[in-house]
Amino acid sequence: MPATEPRVETFQRDGLTFEVTDSGPLDGTPVVLLHGFPTDRTSWTRITDRLADAGCRTWAPDQRGYSPEATPPSRSAYRLEELVADALALVDATGHERVHLAGHDWGGAIAWLVAGNAAERIASLTVLSTPHPAALSRALRTPDQLRRSWYMGAFQVPWVPEHVFAAGFRRIMRGSGLPAEDVERYAARLGHADALTGPINWYRATGSSHVRAHRVTVPTTYVWGRDDVALGRHAAELTREHVTGPYAFLEVAAGHWLPETRAEECATAILARIASTQGG
Repeated sequence: MPATEPRVETFQRDGLTFEVTDSGPLDGTPVVLLHGFPTDRTSWTRITDRLADAGCRTWAPDQRGYSPEATPPSRSAYRLEELVADALALVDATGHERVHLAGHDWGGAIAWLVAGNAAERIASLTVLSTPHPAALSRALRTPDQLRRSWYMGAFQVPWVPEHVFAAGFRRIMRGSGLPAEDVERYAARLGHADALTGPINWYRATGSSHVRAHRVTVPTTYVWGRDDVALGRHAAELTREHVTGPYAFLEVAAGHWLPETRAEECATAILARIASTQGG
């Protein structure tokens, strides 16, 4: 493994170009960070600053549907297998055989799938908010999680969700507990219908995807906010059954937006998980 690699500003896969924020010491411990919906790579800024201070080099991409040059028009282009392959292409672009991986919200779901299907590339996993996909599927059989996830069904309708969400973007995001400065930053980029089609296609393509949610064998930490309105306790507690490697569960007094509102606790969890693999 090379001691240092040049800064990565973009990476390519299948004719698409993804924008990346590469920060921290060039020879730092490699960490890839995957954002969720409807945010972007800047959701990690408060955390990457802390990770850099601890000697980590981080790569945070704008994912498929968010990077301007990585927004294909077809719904099928957003299947889970494509999203997983995008993440692994970034791992390749780091120049490292193995990286530490963290994800939030949809980025957390992809992180679970990457770790379950390509464990040889992942040194450790830290997921914020999102339960293991198989745990969430099981929890969706309960009225509580079904009620929390109503919007997943609404997003299957063509065209309308983008326009409704765009019209109320600031109101919806502020009401969900996201800090105002983050709402404004995301709204400037995603607060119009055309910009939301790609991100919402992640939901629309799930049913036609062909990626198995395997049990995860790599050292894993799952951080969940007990006040998360979208992801309930049952799915969070079921997640333990889908990890066979070393596992830690951290419950925090917070809602859904952990990278923005609980950066210190999240950074500490990521660093503790990394240290556990290094004997530190």
